[in-house]
Amino acid sequence: MRFGYTALYVGLIVAVNYAFSVVPLVELPGGTMWPPVALLVGFVFVARDFAQREIGHRVILAMLAGAVISYVMADPFVAVASAAAFLVSEFADWAVYTYTRRPLSQRILFSSILSAPIDSAVFLGLVGILSPAGVAAMTVSKLLGAVVVWWMVRRREATA
Repeated sequence: MRFGYTALYVGLIVAVNYAFSVVPLVELPGGTMWPPVALLVGFVFVARDFAQREIGHRVILAMLAGAVISYVMADPFVAVASAAAFLVSEFADWAVYTYTRRPLSQRILFSSILSAPIDSAVFLGLVGILSPAGVAAMTVSKLLGAVVVWWMVRRREATA
């Protein structure tokens, strides 16, 4: 499939936004509220990197398409907060992925390390539950997915 990663990327945006609308927050020790769906968002960032390999800078259009579909299918409040967070963090992710000339595995990891905390802070701030502990918990959750994919791609690069 020629646009498989791009379709996956748009689909993941919609799925995560829908899940944020229906999966309840979990209270962490100390009263911080954490969205367990954040565990899936790291995969969205990685899917974006692969989608950019397919369609280049038009990946921003794919992100906007995912945001529009999310607005219709998910809670509009969540979709707007997510779209704003994605817009800011995806540009950071895009810049690292585009301008570093590192191997794919490193670009995946570095772009996620930069974009995950930005996305977390913007999203949690817009939905009204911003806290340092919440940003940290959500960032770590997102990076787990990115680290899994980084490890798999790194292993493939080492054998190539």
